[in-house]
Amino acid sequence: MAHKPGTPPKADLPPYFNIDPAEAAEKLSAPIDTARFAKAAAFAMRGRDDLARRGYAPDGTKRLRKFSTWEVCRYLIPVNAAHLRRVLRQNPDLPQGEGESGSKWYTLEEVLRLRDHFAEEGAKDREYRAWRPEGLPAKVVAVANFKGGVGKTSTCAHLAMSAALDGYKVLVIDLDSQGSMTSIMGGKVEDEWQTVFPMLARDYALHLQAENDVRAASGQSPYQFDETLTAALEVSPRNLVQKTHWPNIDLIGAQLNLYWAEFQVPVWRMQSLSWPLWDALTHALEDGGMLAEYDIILLDTPPALGYLTINALSAADILLVPLGASFLEFDSTGRFFDMIYSTFASIEDGENRVRRADGLPEMRFEWDAVRALVTRFDAAQQTDLANVIQAYFGDFMTTYRQEMTAMVGQAGEQVSGIYETDYRDFNRDTYVRGRETFDRTWAEVKEVILGTWWRDQQMMAAEREAV
Repeated sequence: MAHKPGTPPKADLPPYFNIDPAEAAEKLSAPIDTARFAKAAAFAMRGRDDLARRGYAPDGTKRLRKFSTWEVCRYLIPVNAAHLRRVLRQNPDLPQGEGESGSKWYTLEEVLRLRDHFAEEGAKDREYRAWRPEGLPAKVVAVANFKGGVGKTSTCAHLAMSAALDGYKVLVIDLDSQGSMTSIMGGKVEDEWQTVFPMLARDYALHLQAENDVRAASGQSPYQFDETLTAALEVSPRNLVQKTHWPNIDLIGAQLNLYWAEFQVPVWRMQSLSWPLWDALTHALEDGGMLAEYDIILLDTPPALGYLTINALSAADILLVPLGASFLEFDSTGRFFDMIYSTFASIEDGENRVRRADGLPEMRFEWDAVRALVTRFDAAQQTDLANVIQAYFGDFMTTYRQEMTAMVGQAGEQVSGIYETDYRDFNRDTYVRGRETFDRTWAEVKEVILGTWWRDQQMMAAEREAV
């Protein structure tokens, strides 16, 4: 039978027409109760472990691959291959690498030993070691944004690996209860007591101890310590640090229970309004000696401006804000900056009212530098919008835009960083282009780090001269 004039035949209609409600109901399962979520979570956990172990060795551990002579000479130590081979022949005590003839492979530990040798014995005009001024603390870099999926964790992980390949000693702190950074770094975290949670609890407990000394002097009853706070006082921040498969990257990991910190921290704050909760992570890094032991500390934050992110931002010297070149991510990032302003300005106002009343100097939050970084960039489709974002954010922006390549995608599927990928799995040109994505990002971030260290060094020298 012919269809009615002006009405498209059934086959030409979009799929959302002519859905039969009775047939749709037959496809439904029984109503979902809360227990069904537990089952889904258990399936997801098994799948997560399976997928995460794609980057692991057969024995269930994660190991860092070795680096070829070509990689060592192109990316890690500024010497040509012939000179490297000559130096190794002359110094048999140096790591000789594995393999036959000129094709040798070195562990990163061996590369670091070779770098030290060239720093002592090599040409004086070559940069064999990355620079860090003596007597100054580590630079703390927070990677943060409201928006999920903008590349925070992958950017943070690759910066950690870039810095490690450059010879820096790096500490990565995972503040996101999803634990993605922990998976990339091969970390194992059983419960919240192996995360930053006890660092926050310990800071609050130490604050209460100081408050109780004051209360005792004025005849007031002391604050009581519950089981959590008592246990936290026994935790050393250093004991939370675990080694990774990278010889110069350490980790404080995260897991799902870390999210409870977002509920517990405000409870503690209400119990003692004088506790500066935003300084808890800073105090832990100082007390644990991390600022002296490490060169760079990277903080991977959750996609929200909660108490964990506030601690990260307060502890940070440098803030990196990844975003995609889209209107929604640009808009969200602008709101993120607004929330940073309103949150930290509010803290400053409240604290300084009290400080002025007590005759104390005022406090303020300050960052050495802030950089917004365009990630997952597609030059063919996003250049115009990226230029607009660059114009509005101005000097907050990095000049390089981190491109998305097939190699980056494949590394993500293997739960690994691009530097952990063996270039023999690609042709060499593909590897060079893929690696350049993060090499250039690291170059800009490193420039900011070195510049802020240099500025700090000059200020410290000026202060000494003034004395």
